[in-house]
Amino acid sequence: MRRPWQRDLAGVLIIGVAAVAGYFLFPDNLALLTRIIAIMLLVLSLDLVTGYCGVATLGHAALFGTGAYAAGIAAVTFGITEPLSMVAIGAITGAVAGLVSGVVILRGHGLAQLVLSIAVIHLFHEAANKASTYTGGSDGLSGIAPDPVFGLFAFDLWGRTAYVFAIVLLILIFVLLRILVRSPFGMLCRGIRQDPIRVSAMGASVKMSLIKMYVISGAVAGVGGALNAVSTQVVGLDSLSFTNSAEALVMLVLGGAGSLYGALVGTIVFMWFEHVVSAANPFHWLTIVGALLIAVVLFAPKGLYGTAVALMKRFIGSRQ
Repeated sequence: MRRPWQRDLAGVLIIGVAAVAGYFLFPDNLALLTRIIAIMLLVLSLDLVTGYCGVATLGHAALFGTGAYAAGIAAVTFGITEPLSMVAIGAITGAVAGLVSGVVILRGHGLAQLVLSIAVIHLFHEAANKASTYTGGSDGLSGIAPDPVFGLFAFDLWGRTAYVFAIVLLILIFVLLRILVRSPFGMLCRGIRQDPIRVSAMGASVKMSLIKMYVISGAVAGVGGALNAVSTQVVGLDSLSFTNSAEALVMLVLGGAGSLYGALVGTIVFMWFEHVVSAANPFHWLTIVGALLIAVVLFAPKGLYGTAVALMKRFIGSRQ
């Protein structure tokens, strides 16, 4: 049986190989690939609170959009255009937004929790719209001009620098999250998802643990938002939209909640399928995407990654 660090190394190698393949196979679509990586970070952060902790939320884009606007405002208003500094600002503000959102959303349970999360995303959206002096309101925040990475690698029109920058961020965060979910704290959060009453009876603070995970999740989503601001050099209200939150949840279910690999697979499949289908049939692409989702939910309830792993285990077990 492989050790955990060997599985992590294999995961990093797979991401690296896929990144190199994407660079050479789709040189004209690097901007789209970078956008997919930014959304991957959002879905990974959602997986932390929904897949690992069992918290139902439809407002997670609030953390992503907060990181995007914070990085953009830092660049346009305060002249902080160093890319790593912008990402750090996105992570910090995303963590703060995660703390605020977590305190509010965790006050409810079940449907009340979902309603609170929807209220949170609408409040963040409206706040960004009203603060048009800093955010640009409905026109969006433009004029973001990040400096070259380490003063050497300038962001080019083809998106090559942004793509490599995004891949490095994704691998770094993926490794950190793998360590997190295997740690005693990560195991505690899994226990809370399965039986919070028993965990509470053992003396652990369920609510405090969930808030800690919400803060970590906010930092990851904030990095994704800041990456999106750095790569596209514009931030719009769509980054704080309810649609963005709902699509992130769909991607997570599609890949398989409760698995970091599932979050990555779900994001790639959904966004790439949406891109291809919308280009092939701009009038009925939503119908085709809906049919895919229905098929996955009916025939692969554990998600694409979760079902593939289950089938592989069954196959290996039958041969022993």
